[in-house]
Amino acid sequence: MTDREAPPPPLSDDSRFMAAALALGRRGLGVCAPNPAVGALIVNEGVVVGRGWTRPGGRPHAETEALREAGGSARGATLYATLEPCSHHGATPPCAEAIVAAGISRVVFAVGDPDPRVAGGGEAILAAAGISVTKGILENEARRANLGHMLRIAANRPMVTLKLAMTSDLYAAGSHHDPRLVITGAAANGLVHMMRAMHDAIMVGSGTILADDSLLSVRLPGLEARKPLRIVLDSELRLRIESFLVATARDIPSLVIAGEGAGEDSAARLRGAGVEVEFVPRDASGRVSLHAALELLAARGLTRIFSEGGPRLAAALIEQGLADEVNLLTSPKPLGRDGVLGLSPPTAAILADAARYSCVEARSIGADRLARYERAL
Repeated sequence: MTDREAPPPPLSDDSRFMAAALALGRRGLGVCAPNPAVGALIVNEGVVVGRGWTRPGGRPHAETEALREAGGSARGATLYATLEPCSHHGATPPCAEAIVAAGISRVVFAVGDPDPRVAGGGEAILAAAGISVTKGILENEARRANLGHMLRIAANRPMVTLKLAMTSDLYAAGSHHDPRLVITGAAANGLVHMMRAMHDAIMVGSGTILADDSLLSVRLPGLEARKPLRIVLDSELRLRIESFLVATARDIPSLVIAGEGAGEDSAARLRGAGVEVEFVPRDASGRVSLHAALELLAARGLTRIFSEGGPRLAAALIEQGLADEVNLLTSPKPLGRDGVLGLSPPTAAILADAARYSCVEARSIGADRLARYERAL
């Protein structure tokens, strides 16, 4: 076997348990905002005695859930947490104090919490109690897992995951008068619904709704209760009252973000149908400012946005450095005629720039192909 083919070195025990904690934390994605989706494990003499993850609504926290499950077995054990345990009094007492009270002897956490109410405070409480603290285990993975929380604190915006489907000849839609183009198959469509469920909100531009009359709901067995906020960026309030989104707004929360100066009469009609309407400043082109829209969403406590807008919104997010994860789904079938390109050459060049994005995953989803990119942090 050559060096190139050699298997990676085995993970340390700390890395293995932290990887398991990260997997647990993913269970909270899409349901625990404004809190981060944290995972925690308690291990005593090599045996997992407690597990926890942030529950819907953000409480209880992962660490207290793991301590509750471990009970007396927590004494003398090691606790693994994907984020620094909290140190502030909020709806519940600090997790760091609960860890001390439970008799934990060692804490391993992946990444520090930038929230100024914590920011090293949890580590300080643990160290002052004589608990051994190790940090930085799988730090990069944990930073990605908690990116929505990190960005909301540091950049006053949620993280944005972008999805774009394209034919094999790289078109995202047919010409203006073509019927709606169905690009991906059942397996890829199921993955998209799972992605929706793991985000706080689904965001599109008004052009997508006007063209496709999308429902933007989670339609997977067992996930019927998941109802992410539906967001439409609609500079001029063109959204039709008879659209599926408006018709279902009293059942699934819906928000239209309009440009300042758009018609109040249209806003009143939408509000009368159960749609929230907010106004934000416009950018130089007269459209809704993406930065202003994302700041508005961060102020509402959202941490993870799933953008399914068309090529224009995708290009704006990528070019402005606001698309933190980009998922390109490519069908094996071509359009075979002129249409709307999924990615313009300048936008594709940004994705190909290693200083700005990295392709971290490429695999088949049924007959389709997924390429997943992460923005350089």
